[in-house]
Amino acid sequence: MSARTARFDRGHTDDLMSFLAASPSPYHAVAGAAARLEKAGFRQVLETDAWDGTHGGKYVLRGGAIIAWYVPEGAEPHTPFRIVGAHTDSPNLRVKPLPDTGAYGWRQIAVEVYGGTLLNTWLDRDLGLAGRLTLRDGSHRLVNIDRALLRVPQLAIHLDRSANDGLKLDRQKHLQPIWGLGEVEEGDLIRFLEQESGLDDGDVTGWDLMVHSIEPPSYLGRDRELVAGPRMDNLLSVHAGTAALAAVTESGELPYIPVLAAFDHEENGSQADTGADGPLLGNVLERSVFARGGAYEDRARAFAGTVCLSSDTGHAVHPNYAERHDPTHHPRANGGPILKVNVNQRYATDGSGRAVFARACERAGVPWQTFVSNNAMPCGTTIGPITAARHGIQTVDIGVAILSMHSARELCGAQDPYLLANALTAFLEA
Repeated sequence: MSARTARFDRGHTDDLMSFLAASPSPYHAVAGAAARLEKAGFRQVLETDAWDGTHGGKYVLRGGAIIAWYVPEGAEPHTPFRIVGAHTDSPNLRVKPLPDTGAYGWRQIAVEVYGGTLLNTWLDRDLGLAGRLTLRDGSHRLVNIDRALLRVPQLAIHLDRSANDGLKLDRQKHLQPIWGLGEVEEGDLIRFLEQESGLDDGDVTGWDLMVHSIEPPSYLGRDRELVAGPRMDNLLSVHAGTAALAAVTESGELPYIPVLAAFDHEENGSQADTGADGPLLGNVLERSVFARGGAYEDRARAFAGTVCLSSDTGHAVHPNYAERHDPTHHPRANGGPILKVNVNQRYATDGSGRAVFARACERAGVPWQTFVSNNAMPCGTTIGPITAARHGIQTVDIGVAILSMHSARELCGAQDPYLLANALTAFLEA
């Protein structure tokens, strides 16, 4: 992938679709990103080990988060960083600590709503189950039951004649998926997952599990110019950032240290040890400075020259609800990445950040657009303001414009993921 051409590469979008399908949980997403980086020559370093200052690509995994960076030859301790920030989690339904429930001869799984999901998009959809199992010895095992295992059945219209006048779902009563018939048996779900994973009965002592739609991503439309798929918010950015970081390692001399920071738990506030509001990114950057022989003064100089592009999805103008958008800002699918602006700091972009992003897009030959919320509508937020405030580094909010954000299945332009990856590559290079 070259940062200096914006010609559409469908191979990039094909690979994104494979990445989405293989990443039903944040744990699978970071494993997939790590595998791609390993092919580019990166190696994992453990937080519990001493780090050295050698050049090359390195990454840290912690739960559903990954921080990866590439140290060019000759990098000084005070060399600034260029960071692509993203998040690995998506709104969904997650399994409760006591999962086995049911009534009236139906066996169900107790779930909790994670993030601001569109609840109705989980109804009458074939669902799988995925996540991370924690074993008795403290190790982890990824699990992915990617077949029709669960379903949240909607009430028939004959029993709710007003359903089309405004569906109201009780989060506790109406969203517990069915997975079989018979009496409820305590421990049944975990025993099932142990068998599916080739584990012995009682091996699993902890779990972080979530449901996912098993319908694969697909091209959509007469000319296949759109892509429908799950978890684009925000695995689209994780995938583009991974591709960009791998690409810049093939460049010549780099004036910055390029970084990918993909966090978990953005959808519920980022306050976690794997979230953007935690210490993970700062610790990794500081340790990189110190491993190269730097001191606090070098750390301060490096951070002062650092810029982060916080890449997250944004809203494309909706043809059926155009009045919900700002009348002069209408981002369109396949129009290129968007610059996200909010003067109340829901996004971290300012004028100087706009110039950084514009320069990267110009260098990459990529068109770009601007998003701002309608004044009468509340504005969402991202890891951008958190990153800027926590680490004192310049941060710019960008992304790709999509429809159906926070649905179980979202929609974007087929060209936009590649255009974003090109822009991110150009940003990391110079």
